[in-house]
Amino acid sequence: MTKVEIFDPAMCCSTGVCGPTMDPELTRIASAVYSLEKKGFAISRHNLTDDPGAFVDNQQVNQVLVDKGPDALPVVLLNGEVVKIAEYPTTEELAEWFEATPSELQEKPRVRVSLNIDN
Repeated sequence: MTKVEIFDPAMCCSTGVCGPTMDPELTRIASAVYSLEKKGFAISRHNLTDDPGAFVDNQQVNQVLVDKGPDALPVVLLNGEVVKIAEYPTTEELAEWFEATPSELQEKPRVRVSLNIDN
């Protein structure tokens, strides 16, 4: 079974919709990961801010960071092997790795938002 792990740089969220501008690359990868997870595929993301232990525990990712520094993030592992450094996989690459079609990887994650409005 194919397994993909994405080690993201430090950021406040993985969707790309927080902050003053939206990052379309983060939105694209969040949609693809969400779609793959919903289909039961083995794909995960680790954010340096929220999950620094994953970066320490994975020897390959740790070595990339030692050799190249944090600018090497994101790092992508396919079945335990580093396949991408400093860039996210394309939708086509993810589709190929998981034997899916690119159109299957475009479902948008649903984020629950609550507003507290004082009168």
